[in-house]
Amino acid sequence: MQLFPCPFCGPRDETEFHFGGEAGKVRPEPAAEVDAARWSRYLHVNANPRGATREIWVHATCGEFFLMERDTVTHAVIGSQSLRGEQR
Repeated sequence: MQLFPCPFCGPRDETEFHFGGEAGKVRPEPAAEVDAARWSRYLHVNANPRGATREIWVHATCGEFFLMERDTVTHAVIGSQSLRGEQR
């Protein structure tokens, strides 16, 4: 079990969280003009860096989305912050 720091509720069990995607990944727009190949790349091609990465997560208990920085090698959580700018 791992504890993730929710910026709103404090440390909680990892089972309460869902991955939301890479931080900074921009959805292609306008949607009506995005071809299938570009949409497929957006959905399925990820940076998948080794080491520190920034990701969007959602805490299912409070329903809030937030930014979490973690190390993909060690699984250590470096920190988290509200998308509104509050840090934990």
